[in-house]
Amino acid sequence: MITLDVDAVKAFVTIADLQNFTRAAEALGTTQGAISVKLKRLEDQIGKKLIERTPRLVRLSAQGAVFLESARDFLAAHDRAITGLSSVRRRFTLGIATHVGGPEVPTVLARLSAHDPALTIEVRLNDSRDLLDAFERGEIDAAIIRREDDRRDGEVLAPEHFGWFATPDFVHRAGEPLRLAASSPSCGIRNITTRALDAAGIPWTEVFLGCGSFAVADAVAAGLAISVFSYRLAPPGTVEVSRRLGLPALPSSEIVLLSTLSDARSRAALRTLAAAFREHRPHHDSAPRKRTASMESTV
Repeated sequence: MITLDVDAVKAFVTIADLQNFTRAAEALGTTQGAISVKLKRLEDQIGKKLIERTPRLVRLSAQGAVFLESARDFLAAHDRAITGLSSVRRRFTLGIATHVGGPEVPTVLARLSAHDPALTIEVRLNDSRDLLDAFERGEIDAAIIRREDDRRDGEVLAPEHFGWFATPDFVHRAGEPLRLAASSPSCGIRNITTRALDAAGIPWTEVFLGCGSFAVADAVAAGLAISVFSYRLAPPGTVEVSRRLGLPALPSSEIVLLSTLSDARSRAALRTLAAAFREHRPHHDSAPRKRTASMESTV
């Protein structure tokens, strides 16, 4: 009778989900070599090749695809058994900056919840600055924010690049102030925008002041104004217009994960969170200039 090793099965499922040994190692808080050994041990136990690996591709074998669902059930049963030993549920308060969270957020949170069934996740959405203040007051356990000012702590999750976005038919008349849509005065994006325009000597006026990034995106998509967005979160139907309108270059930033949690279970949850976030980030984030040129060719 074959006795499955929980850690080996977890390594297999994580590799299958992330399709990458390095990211799987990050999620499990171990090394690539260690999860390779665990996978090999599992394959030897059941006598099947589960993962096919080439220098450019990691994918399930035919036998791995068949085993995957059973492996998930095995891990779920194990987690339920462990959770049943304790009636104490844990609460995890996570702040996500509104200008950072995109369509990947539900998937990231689902991954975090599946990692620890005894974990109750409370999510707060706000500007990076407000979340940073709440984090420093101890009101939230962790925060995914855009790096503010010269603060250098936190785990870097991804770079963030910005552009000037408007509808293709947006018109800026010479001699008139540039029409801006912006969020609250405390928003870091608004500060980046106004500092860049002031430094370039370009007059501007706020014609739409929204209460959040979604409201600003709606105003820009409607053609009312121009605004700054990260390339991955630009509103549908808009294009990057910095070259056409002669607007200044914008500084890049970083998305970071802040946390003071130190217990093993919380740190494991944070590793899962970071790995899931990186997995769902677009791979072209690092080349906005090339994307800008291609997008402006349609204007």
